[in-house]
Amino acid sequence: MSFSQFASPISSSSSAFYGASNLNTRTERKISTLVRSSRIGKCVATPSEKTAYTTNVSRNGNMAKLQAGYLFPEIARRRTAHMQKYPDAQVISLGIGDTTEPIPEVITSAMALKANALSTLEGYSGYGAEQGDKRLRAAIASTYYRDLGIEESDIFVSDGAKCDISRLQLLFGSNVKIAVQDPSYPVYVDTGVIMGQTRLYQKDVEKYGNIQYMRCTPENDFFPDLSTVSRADIIFFCSPNNPTGSAATRDQLTKLVQFARDNGSIIIYDSAYAMFISDGSPRSIYEIPGAKEVAIETSSFSKYAGFTGVRLGWTVVPKELLYSDGFPVAKDFNRIVCTCFNGASNIAQAGALACLSPEGFKAMQDMISFYKENAQLIVDTFMSLGFDVYGGKNAPYAWVHFPGRSSWEVFAEILEKSHLVTTPGSGFGPAGDGFIRVSAFCHRGNVLEASKRLKELYK
Repeated sequence: MSFSQFASPISSSSSAFYGASNLNTRTERKISTLVRSSRIGKCVATPSEKTAYTTNVSRNGNMAKLQAGYLFPEIARRRTAHMQKYPDAQVISLGIGDTTEPIPEVITSAMALKANALSTLEGYSGYGAEQGDKRLRAAIASTYYRDLGIEESDIFVSDGAKCDISRLQLLFGSNVKIAVQDPSYPVYVDTGVIMGQTRLYQKDVEKYGNIQYMRCTPENDFFPDLSTVSRADIIFFCSPNNPTGSAATRDQLTKLVQFARDNGSIIIYDSAYAMFISDGSPRSIYEIPGAKEVAIETSSFSKYAGFTGVRLGWTVVPKELLYSDGFPVAKDFNRIVCTCFNGASNIAQAGALACLSPEGFKAMQDMISFYKENAQLIVDTFMSLGFDVYGGKNAPYAWVHFPGRSSWEVFAEILEKSHLVTTPGSGFGPAGDGFIRVSAFCHRGNVLEASKRLKELYK
């Protein structure tokens, strides 16, 4: 049985798109400019206003391209400012995709047992294998990739998919051209900028040079017209997509894999929301014939088991995936992992093993069903108000269209008038402007209250 046969029942950003900086940190005037600009976010390392002494080390010029803070800290900053303005308001967050419900006890009890065992001579363990616990790798292979030709040795357990995306960028280096869905998760672009894969930000088109932006909109069913996409070395593709919530069909992914094979490209396939799929769409890129020769897949327990704080994910690098000279990509990724990573927490891995037990897997499905019920409530609310809404069916996000308006304007309106935090779609790419992403990761009572407020605002 493959992961594609599991279906959870329905009972139920970014600095990548902010302007580029032309700052020269070797001049006092421009240092002060950089300091002032840093106040809008927490993710930009800048000199302190009070620092008189400077080193002779130049700043990484790629960092200066980012200019402003990462999308989600910027949203948090605006939320904090709003709460200071309205200290008595009950602010509800439907913005950042952070889980809210408790981790099922079957999972936490396994972590507790492992933690307690560490205080005994018999149960203590130090460093583990950098690639992950052998039992966990085998469980991931048999649960999610059975009958797909993915073996335990192809799987690398990590501290999360987001961290693995950065390691994959390190693996491929600066001399590659990347392609991303537009809109898409901001990390793909931001890490590319930091690695030096891009040229400066082009304000007129809201894009970085040397990145291929694959436009995904309602008009093309959120799948790019590949006939208009020029060749890229690395193609980042997320399904179900964050932020649109759209899951690629089997036919669409077949076209993507063939496109990669025709162009000699490598797909980085982000399947962090795959367990939310319930309409028969593929849950793994490896369900598509030929994908093992052109694709890497990364995934996570964050949204399945509430591991956003626990941190545990995995990446699959098939042995069939080869560089142009025939050298296996997996061998280089293994070297990156062994050099930059000492292995995932043994406590977190114990929890992940429990996730993949029959009882734990059912508990994850129940949690996913809960969030999908939230998503349906959100979708129903906006649809009742006459909005075009996408997503929600196969993902925990609703993608809501506000034609003719900027995303940040809508974000500000909803925050100011309803005390609700959403995410502006333009933070995910230029094609996201005019949309907001609404997260279903929320307590049920807060979703119902948010629905009431939205109906009062847009009735």
